[in-house]
Amino acid sequence: MKQVVRGLIVAAALGLPGLAFANGSPQVKAEMTSAGCFACHAVSHKVVGPAYSWVAYVFAHKPGAKVTLAHKIISGGAGRWNAWTGGIPMIPHPQLTLAQAEQMASWVLAQKPVAPPKP
Repeated sequence: MKQVVRGLIVAAALGLPGLAFANGSPQVKAEMTSAGCFACHAVSHKVVGPAYSWVAYVFAHKPGAKVTLAHKIISGGAGRWNAWTGGIPMIPHPQLTLAQAEQMASWVLAQKPVAPPKP
């Protein structure tokens, strides 16, 4: 436990917000709420878009996942999750900076990965 806390303090001191705010950051969750993310997504179940735990599962070991997801957050789109969403696209969030979107993507990727159910 001490190592985890120490790691978070070091990450925050080094300016690595994606590490410091990973799984339960109230600040990142507040930004996500403000951006409307939780209107369409939940951690463990589909709302309109896929559950964050499903996204974490799909992208768990893909190189560049954080940047890929950050760009998807900013630009929106459809495709990968059509079988679960019925083709409803994710709306773009052009008001977000890449840094903000990367923090959000880090938060999503820090969720416990769960395989999506069969569509």
